Amino acid sequence: MQEKGIGMERIAIVGGTGALGGGLAMRCARAGLSVAIGSRDPARAEAAAREIAVQTGNPAITGHDNAGAAALGDIVFVTVPFASQAATLASIRPVCAGRIVVDTTVPLVPPKVARVQLPAEGSAAAVAAAALGPEVRLVTGLHNISAAKLGQEGDPGCDVLVFGDDVEAREAVVGLAGRIGLRAFHAGPLDNSVAAEAMTSVLISINRRYKVADGAGLRITGIA
Repeated sequence: MQEKGIGMERIAIVGGTGALGGGLAMRCARAGLSVAIGSRDPARAEAAAREIAVQTGNPAITGHDNAGAAALGDIVFVTVPFASQAATLASIRPVCAGRIVVDTTVPLVPPKVARVQLPAEGSAAAVAAAALGPEVRLVTGLHNISAAKLGQEGDPGCDVLVFGDDVEAREAVVGLAGRIGLRAFHAGPLDNSVAAEAMTSVLISINRRYKVADGAGLRITGIA
């Protein structure tokens, strides 16, 4: 009998029909994981799930509304724009008690998305913590990897930073990242998430100035 570990868990992706969520779903599906894709429009999620299943040859991809997907996930990723963050988290909170929720939200405020604009709460992580409450095992991450790179096969050429006060939950997310072909690092408590959130606007500025088609990223040096 195989022991339950990260490979046995089901991944839910709330907002999984967007660019970032779709890229993450593709990467998880290629790794052979079971994925529940969520959307405000269940029909759209079901269509996306069917397409990913065909492209990857992985039949364990399903579509649902956001709360339905979250209810199925052992690890739940939230991949929605900042403007939708609070409402989305409120909609999934009732089904996420005890679960690991990975919020990827970056506080981008159009049209000036290349300028750092942090919320009054201090960070998107702080918004998520308040919205989800202590019963949810909150982790943040994937702020600095583009949707294009995330959806690529193999090494995306950049690293992933993972934040959280719950070290065991953070370790689970770092482990999952490795399983789907990402090099991830523990980057400290939730308070540190603000640095990665702000860096996203810096990377967008670099993308524009240097015309980086698939998105600039970060590499951590000095660690083999």
